[in-house]
Amino acid sequence: MAPMHSAEQRPAAGNAGEDAAAPNDFARQLAPPHRQRLLTLARQSIRHGLDTGRAPALETSAEPPELLVHRAAFVTLELRGHLRGCIGHLEATQPLVLDVSDNAFAAAFLDPRFPPLTAPELDPLSIKISVLTPAMELAFADEAALLATIEPGIDGLILADAGRRGTFLPSVWKQLPERRDFLRRLKEKAGLPADHWSPSLRVWRYRTESFGG
Repeated sequence: MAPMHSAEQRPAAGNAGEDAAAPNDFARQLAPPHRQRLLTLARQSIRHGLDTGRAPALETSAEPPELLVHRAAFVTLELRGHLRGCIGHLEATQPLVLDVSDNAFAAAFLDPRFPPLTAPELDPLSIKISVLTPAMELAFADEAALLATIEPGIDGLILADAGRRGTFLPSVWKQLPERRDFLRRLKEKAGLPADHWSPSLRVWRYRTESFGG
C-alpha cells in the first residue's frame, strides 16, 4: 500500500507517548531502547537522503526481533513547533525498522505539501514516530451511532466511501476535540462533503504508540 500523508496539518502539541495503544496491545509496547533505536534510524535515514538524494538500503540482520515484526507506522517531522512533513502506512507490509526508515525519508523529501528538507534543518528537527495497532472496522447503523462509538483522544480513524479514503491520527484530537467536528473534517480530508452520509460508508479504528525525540 502506498504511503499516506498524515492529517496533522497544524503544529502538534504535547509530549511523546501521549497517544494510547489499544488495551490488548499494551504488552506489545516498545521498550525505551527500541524506541530510541527507531528514532536514531529515522534521523539516519534523513541524513542519508541529504547526503545521497536516496533512501538508505537498511541492513536488518543485527536489529532486535521486536523491531523486525511487521507493523505500520507514521513519521511526523516538526521544525520549531511547525509541521515539516508526515508520511506513513496504515497497514503493516514490512518490518517496523524498514517502515520507519522509509517513512522518515519520505516525510523529509517526498511530502508534496512541503519542499524537500535542507541540511540546516536537520539538527533542530523534531521527529515523532507513531506505531499503529491493526485497524478494526466499526459497526454502526447511522452517524449518531458512529459518533457514540468513537473515543476522543484515543482513536485514529480511517474513513472510506465512493472510492475515497482519509485518515486522522489520534493526535489530531488535540486540534479537533469534538467528535462531530473530527468526523466532518475527516470526511473533507477524504475528499467528501462534511455532511456526507451513505450506507456504504466504512470506518476503521486504530490506536498508536507514539514517541519522539
